[in-house]
Amino acid sequence: MTFTHCVSNWRGFLPITLVILALLSPSTEAAPARKTSTPPNIVLIISDDHAWNDYSFMGHPEVRTPNLDRLAAQSLTFERGYVPASLCCPSLASILTGQYPHKHKVTSNDPPMPEGVPRREAYKLPEVMAGRERMNRFVEEIPTLPRLLSEQGYLTFQTGKWWQGNFRRGGFTHGMTDGNPETGGRHGDAGLQIGRKTMQPIYDFIGTAQQEKKPFMVWYAPMMPHQLHNPPERLLKKYRDKTPSLHVAKYWAMIEWFDETCGDLLNHLEREGLAENTIIAYVSDNGWIQQPDKADYGSRSKQSQYDTGLRSPIMVRWLVQAKPENSPALASSIDFMPTLLTAAGVPVPRGLPGINLLDKKAVAKRKMIFGECFTHDSADLDRPEKSLRWRWGIEGDWKVILPDPVNEPNGVVELYNLKADPFEAQNLAHKEKRRIAALTKKVDAWWPGR
Repeated sequence: MTFTHCVSNWRGFLPITLVILALLSPSTEAAPARKTSTPPNIVLIISDDHAWNDYSFMGHPEVRTPNLDRLAAQSLTFERGYVPASLCCPSLASILTGQYPHKHKVTSNDPPMPEGVPRREAYKLPEVMAGRERMNRFVEEIPTLPRLLSEQGYLTFQTGKWWQGNFRRGGFTHGMTDGNPETGGRHGDAGLQIGRKTMQPIYDFIGTAQQEKKPFMVWYAPMMPHQLHNPPERLLKKYRDKTPSLHVAKYWAMIEWFDETCGDLLNHLEREGLAENTIIAYVSDNGWIQQPDKADYGSRSKQSQYDTGLRSPIMVRWLVQAKPENSPALASSIDFMPTLLTAAGVPVPRGLPGINLLDKKAVAKRKMIFGECFTHDSADLDRPEKSLRWRWGIEGDWKVILPDPVNEPNGVVELYNLKADPFEAQNLAHKEKRRIAALTKKVDAWWPGR
């Protein structure tokens, strides 16, 4: 494949002194097995519409994920990982920028949509395309992980799910998505072939980086196990007899198909001698509950305020630096930006809300994580509070959910003990009024919302 190539502000390799200082800094305390003066490569693996418990290593009785199981065993793994929003576009934008949706302003999948117009037709309307362009500019105007890495000599590659137009707008030097509205769609265009049809573009890009002797970053965000659920028959037949629902069997088979592609990528890094000094970071963009009777998702998953929409295992593997460990701490996808920049010796922008997950002191100091869910279509691109549905926060085992009075007028305050009730079946708000008041105060201090 011929890559569209745009390298801007390349300054060569990171100075060795910067990397050494980053490795010695208290902010990267990680009990390293061996130090390295070579900037690490970075591979971000982002699953798509994948529930937190739908992995073998997370306890699913039927779904097989041997490659992700192996990755988890080799990683600093946070089983209590979260994304701030349970919707693809804002969740991906938060991974890209290290900011909450109300800060980067990509709160929704789509800009304001006209009433009474079929969605497929509405996407081509000038006012909707202008709204999409406005959303793209939000990301273009603030620091992003690939942009900061690219400015320090990394080659950076976008592939898979991508909402923000041409890959260059996110700061990538290479990519598969050109952002042409005539040939692509909201989710991306040529990049959506990755995983489902081929892994070769990634391998070609890694080869280019090796030839140019530059560190690299890969954004691997395949549209998997996302619908269409059309797994290979060889995988589907493994699950047909494990559930009476063909829809569920297809979803489970899609997960194993995705797992196979992750194994292919990890094996390629090993064959090329790149595995030890390549950081693998893993998360799912949001959760999913497969409806047994139709090709759709359950109401308590994607787009919801519940853990089946928000929770995801978070993994960071760096074989020469990070000791494999299963951490009981809370982690968030907003932590990838400071974690990966620090590991690469790149200055972290001031004001980022996340922490360096390789810094044990920072992880231990964290007491609470936060998030927010918005309407699928933005109500006002410049005023995030207009699209707000819920704010939520987790402190220890307790999760509070606060509905927006306008967009969720029938909503009630919810409180769950996630240790005792991981699927949030029993709302304890009426029994824990003092706890509700204390947690609400902390959520309001984070972001007051409307």
